[in-house]
Amino acid sequence: MSSHPKGLYLLFVTEMSERFSYYGMRALLTLYMVAALFTMTRASEVYGTFTSLVYLTPLIGGYIADRYWGNRRSILTGGICMAIGQFLMFLSACFIQPSIQVEGGAIDPSVDNTLALWLMVSGLGMLVIGNGLFKPNIATMVGDLYPQDDRRKDAAFTIFYMGVNIGALLAPLVCGLFEGSFQDPGRFRWGFLIACIVISLSMIIFWTFKNRFLVTPDGRQIGLAKPKASPIEGGREEGLLTRSDYIHMLVIVILAVFVIFFWAAYEQAGSSLTYFADKQTDKTFFGWEMPTSWFQTFPAFFCVALAPVMNWMWQKMGRFEPHSIQKLAIGLALLSLAYLVIAFGVKDVEPGIKVSILWIISLYFIQVLGELSLSPIGLSLVSRLSPKKFASLMMGIWYLSTSVSNFAAGKLATLYPEEGQTKYLLGIPITDLHDFFLIFVVMSAVASIILFCLCPLLKKMMK
Repeated sequence: MSSHPKGLYLLFVTEMSERFSYYGMRALLTLYMVAALFTMTRASEVYGTFTSLVYLTPLIGGYIADRYWGNRRSILTGGICMAIGQFLMFLSACFIQPSIQVEGGAIDPSVDNTLALWLMVSGLGMLVIGNGLFKPNIATMVGDLYPQDDRRKDAAFTIFYMGVNIGALLAPLVCGLFEGSFQDPGRFRWGFLIACIVISLSMIIFWTFKNRFLVTPDGRQIGLAKPKASPIEGGREEGLLTRSDYIHMLVIVILAVFVIFFWAAYEQAGSSLTYFADKQTDKTFFGWEMPTSWFQTFPAFFCVALAPVMNWMWQKMGRFEPHSIQKLAIGLALLSLAYLVIAFGVKDVEPGIKVSILWIISLYFIQVLGELSLSPIGLSLVSRLSPKKFASLMMGIWYLSTSVSNFAAGKLATLYPEEGQTKYLLGIPITDLHDFFLIFVVMSAVASIILFCLCPLLKKMMK
């Protein structure tokens, strides 16, 4: 296999740094909110709304890039917005006042943290805007580095995806060192400040090397704003969207629906699984207690370690390699298995009783096998199937599914069982952790089976 263009590695570093910034903040966010601002249930709702908006705005960012700015300007503007957002999070934690939880888990109303709250909301808003401009455009540029039917694209997106997970691996380890508490919520500010510095540096690196490395094999610059066409040329260009293009876009939309079920379960990592790690997982080693935010390094570590293995395995299978759509269905099946394992591990465990760390590690290990079967392959599919004119917009539509799933993830996380409470999903009582995790077992398994059944039809539509 021939080597990859140097531009891939510039995009790798840029995405790695941006994901470090995002996941460093995300590792602290729910813990920060619960420490002095919200109840656990309210924090889950805010977290779900924020992450859903993070993946909704790429639809707008993709349109702006395709229509007006181009990928490069959108990435740089988005990065600046995210740096401002992280700085506002830093200021929020600078002004936060210690609080305590009173009856029912509510925050003591006598403590006034209004300024810190509005700084946090403003910071999250800037992160939403910045991510919307950044995310669809950097993924689109990966595909633009290669000819349309280049067989290296799947491998390129797997390499690119490793950058995502190296950033996600390092971020909780570094930012998690500054995990605060009810007594000292202001300590969170240093983690937010580190996230701000990293995204700022990444934008400087991107600006410095973009013209040198972001080029096609024949030397043409990629990611620039498209020149304005005359009315006649513009009309003729609009008329070139073929029936095949519409069918391919429909395939992307259908697959995006199934991706919703995957990420709704996977994104429990930032909310319910964080609560589970904090309250019901034994994380003490020889008298030292591991920070809760460090649990979010496990998925990223497994992604970095297993991505080359998965890539090698697909290649070695040769003509027996599953079709890309079948890989997505396999990813959903593995996710169902991951939650089945932890559902078994917590069966009959009472609230407040701590279980072995091996259960959550097992969940993350199997879950990541599913992620590597679905996420980079999905990005590659979108890159291959999207009409050139709407490449960033279609990437935004792909991320729209993640937006819906993150909103659903936040709602599902509110069903996390608390002592003395029974919660309900469609009239079905959720009384313990076993019931809670079974939600994701059933949801992922059903989606996997349906996608396997649809595979022959979708393959035909792709041709």
